[in-house]
Amino acid sequence: MIAENLAEIRAAIAREAEAAGRSPESVHLIAVSKFKPLAAIQEAVEAGQLDFGENRVQELVDKHAALPDVRWHMIGHLQRNKVKYIAPFVHLIHSVDSPRLLAEVNKQGEKHERILNILLQLNISDENQKGGMTEAVAADILQRIEEYPFLRVQGLMGMAEFTDDMAVVREQFQRLAQARDAFVQYEGDRITMAHLSMGMSGDYPVAIAEGSTMVRVGSAIFGRRG
Repeated sequence: MIAENLAEIRAAIAREAEAAGRSPESVHLIAVSKFKPLAAIQEAVEAGQLDFGENRVQELVDKHAALPDVRWHMIGHLQRNKVKYIAPFVHLIHSVDSPRLLAEVNKQGEKHERILNILLQLNISDENQKGGMTEAVAADILQRIEEYPFLRVQGLMGMAEFTDDMAVVREQFQRLAQARDAFVQYEGDRITMAHLSMGMSGDYPVAIAEGSTMVRVGSAIFGRRG
């Protein structure tokens, strides 16, 4: 079932990308595997899926120990005191949502002698419960990137509000894309605005239309919890 679901999602991503005048290869599928057993993840791996996203550090660490050869993405809220556990192996941290977390990620990169790939998470819905920094804070970080020699900023991440109103969702994704366009001016050795991580199972078609390069899809692949 998982292999079939993956095939359907990949075909849908390709259709949406082509409809937006983009190459299907420009959109990367991150399979959200939180709370899913290793057997389900292994089935996805055997179907050709390489990138997996987790929300919780301990679960990410445990799954990496069992499946070290896939690319593990941290997509949930990350506490500063837990960065050290994922710094040795994480492929990409999507959810760097504050200057204090950024400084800790840089510190752990130095400790592990590894440049860590990150996305800056912006709060594009202006909801207090959603993580993320403002565009102004992100711009300040990018202007001071030399202070963080063990980081490589690869783009932005954002979460639209949970609503059935796709016009609202589209506007919020457009906000993230506009921020990316504004931040291109800061690109250099350790900054590239190559990625927009936006879109989940319920809204990824809109996200792709608005420029997403990474969609985070879980339930449409693995089924709903329970």
